[in-house]
Amino acid sequence: MKKSLADAIRSFRLPRYSELPDMGLYLEQTTKYINHCLEQLTGIEITGSMIRNYVKMDLVNNPINKKYYADQIAHLIIIALLKNIVPLEHINKLFHRQRQVYTDEIAYDYFCEELENLLLYHYGVKNDLDEIGITTSIEKKMLRSALIALVNTIYLNACFEFISVHTTVEPAKNINE
Repeated sequence: MKKSLADAIRSFRLPRYSELPDMGLYLEQTTKYINHCLEQLTGIEITGSMIRNYVKMDLVNNPINKKYYADQIAHLIIIALLKNIVPLEHINKLFHRQRQVYTDEIAYDYFCEELENLLLYHYGVKNDLDEIGITTSIEKKMLRSALIALVNTIYLNACFEFISVHTTVEPAKNINE
């Protein structure tokens, strides 16, 4: 099981900021694009109504002429990943703090590198964690903590998915089995 899980995650890579669509995607296209990016991570997806709610909550900028661009897509990918680990109000604070120090591009690419780093380590693909970036700010430590929780959740969901697909358990005939 461990080898199968590691093999499945080995090829996971989020698109970097410069690779995100910036020609403008409509809501349905945005939803499909993000879900395609996250499909290897069991149990993580986003819907159009979620996106509309995130816009209403000011977590994501309003679409321009009903289209979403790279900065909005980057934020939506982060929200889709963190929403079950970190309350939305804290994600909003994280975005606010990040904008004071880093551009969206730098912050998003760091997020991607750190997530992939932690996934590969947790799944046993690599033996050591890389030290991403050169500073050790409280914000980086907070983000790493959130990502560790996320990676543990992703791993647990993948284990349950693997077990449900590859294992059939016959009920015990008596209590001593």
